[in-house]
Amino acid sequence: MRFPIKFLASFLFLATKLFALDSAILPKSFAGWQEDPGSAKISHNPADADASNAAVLKEFGLTDFQSANYSKNGDRKLIVRAIRFDDATGAYGAYTLYSQPGMQTEEIGRHGESAGDRVLFMQGNVVVEAKFDQVNAMSAAEMRELASDLPQPGGSLGEPPGLARWLPQPAFIEHSVKYAVGPKSYDLTGAPLPSSALDFSKSPEILTALYKSDEGTAKLTLISYPTPQIAGAQLRNIEQNRASLQAGGAGDFQTKRTGPILAVVSGDVSLSEAKSLLASVNYEANVTFDEPTFLGKKDNIGNLIVAAFGLIGLILAVAIVFGIVFGGLRILLKRLYPNRFIDRPEENAVITLNLRDESPKST
Repeated sequence: MRFPIKFLASFLFLATKLFALDSAILPKSFAGWQEDPGSAKISHNPADADASNAAVLKEFGLTDFQSANYSKNGDRKLIVRAIRFDDATGAYGAYTLYSQPGMQTEEIGRHGESAGDRVLFMQGNVVVEAKFDQVNAMSAAEMRELASDLPQPGGSLGEPPGLARWLPQPAFIEHSVKYAVGPKSYDLTGAPLPSSALDFSKSPEILTALYKSDEGTAKLTLISYPTPQIAGAQLRNIEQNRASLQAGGAGDFQTKRTGPILAVVSGDVSLSEAKSLLASVNYEANVTFDEPTFLGKKDNIGNLIVAAFGLIGLILAVAIVFGIVFGGLRILLKRLYPNRFIDRPEENAVITLNLRDESPKST
C-alpha cells in the first residue's frame, strides 16, 4: 500500500505546484531582475494585500495577490506587489485608491505614475506597486517590460471604465481621481453626499476629481447610472432632500444631470466657478451603427436582375431537356414498335364531313 500512497502524495504535490504556477501573477525574471528564492507570497485574502483597505479591495473584486523580492547585479534590490481583480474596472478602482496628487505620470502599462523610489501602474486587471532601492534612467523601461510580462484577461475584461473621459481638463489636478463602485470604496472618495443618497442598488459608478479654484480646491463628483431615467430620479431625490443633506454634513453643493450622469461640485469654490465647472460636463452618447455600409446581395438591384435572368435560363434549359427527352422517346418507340404506341392507324384517322355546297334544283 505504500506505493499508491506515495504516488498519490506526489501527484497532489505536483498538482499544487502546477496550480501555483498557473495562478502566479509576477514572472520569475524580467529585465535582468531575478526573483529571490522563497520570497514569493501568493494569497487570495484581501487582508494580505492591504489590511487597512481589505473591504475596499474585496468590493473591487480582488481575486489574488502576490508579492516578491527581486535582485539584480548582486547588489540591486526591488520589492514588487501585484493585485489581480476580476476585471479592469476593479483594477482601475484600486489604482486610483493608491494614486496620490503630486505623483509624476509615467508611460508604464495602461496607467502609470511614480514618486521617488515608488512606481505604481495598472495593466489589464492587475495593479502593481514597485519599490526600488535606487532609481536610475532604466527603471521606467524595466517596469514597462514587467507590465508586458503580466497575464492579461481577454476581451472587455481588460478595458477600464470610461467615466473618466467626461472629466473637464482645465484646472484639473493630476492624479486626484478616485473611483468607486460600492459604499466601501465610495466612503474613501471624500464625496459630499452620503452613500445612502446614491442608492447603490441601482449599480452606480462614481468618480471624483479635484480642481483648482480661486477660493482653493473644488471637488467634482460624477455619478453614472445605467439609464438617464434612473439618474433623473436620483437627482430629484437629492434636490428634495437638499436641506437635510446639507445639515448632515454635505455642505453647499451644486448639481447637474447630463444623460445618465449626475455631476456634483462641492468644496472651496464660488457659485460662478461651480456652475462653469458643471457646464463643462456634457455627456455624449456613443451611437454604434450596426447597419451595413454597403448593399448586400438581397438589396442590390443588379444582383436581382441577374438572378431573374438566371432563373429564366434555368427554366428554358429544363424545358429544352424535357423536350429533347420527350421527343427522343417518341422517336425511339416509333422505331422499335411501329404502329403500336406511336402513330397508330386508329389514332391517325380523321373524321371528315363531306359537306358540299349544293343548291336545290329548281323545278
